[in-house]
Amino acid sequence: MENEQKIYGIRAVMEALNAEQPINKIFVQKGLKGELFKELESTVRKSGISLSYVPIEKLNRLTRNNHQGVVAQISPVQFHNFEELVEQVLSKEEAPFFLMLDGVSDVRNFGAIIRTAECCGVHGIIIPKNGAAPITDDTVKTSAGAAFNVPIAKVDHLKDAIFYLQSSGIVVTGATEKAEDDIYGVDFNQPTAIIMGSEEKGISPSTLNIIDHQAKLPLMGKIGSLNVSVACGVFLYEVVRQRNK
Repeated sequence: MENEQKIYGIRAVMEALNAEQPINKIFVQKGLKGELFKELESTVRKSGISLSYVPIEKLNRLTRNNHQGVVAQISPVQFHNFEELVEQVLSKEEAPFFLMLDGVSDVRNFGAIIRTAECCGVHGIIIPKNGAAPITDDTVKTSAGAAFNVPIAKVDHLKDAIFYLQSSGIVVTGATEKAEDDIYGVDFNQPTAIIMGSEEKGISPSTLNIIDHQAKLPLMGKIGSLNVSVACGVFLYEVVRQRNK
């Protein structure tokens, strides 16, 4: 192990997978063969962890040690079990307050969002295993350490997580400029989950179809949208405002 954020070598990465370590991504040398590699590849696919096939030069830049063609990046924070997190929050006296991210891929935007979520008292952040920004050193730095304070849960499918929240009495509101109603007409005093979309595409259409409310921010200028971390901050603080009247 070169530092606490990387594991290298096929067997070491296999052990990390079997121990359910919080792995962000695995880099594998192009053309790598052998039975042990096939076993690793199968395990990675079952886990849902992102796998990238790269030239050996990329691996050599990640570590100077004998990587055997495999390097894994480890998240600096531990992820929470989604269902256990929801049940834990539901057991509290205060109304649940969750944040869901649908495809936010920039690590600095993610870090800024985590920082704001912590300041707003968000009970947990829910992200998909695939297509989401990893938690890296940059994420933690941008979050000002808030990544260690806000529970973050990874789920296989965001839509399944939405259904689970709804069945638990939590109302899911999506931030989208396509909405007819603005944010100020939504009642956030009830159990709430806010979902923010990706920087480029926003919330996926299939996800928009199953949420309870869609809401937009009023925009007075010529620019059609805000940076996702800024928009997220406005949404989260509207929840805070309503709940502290």
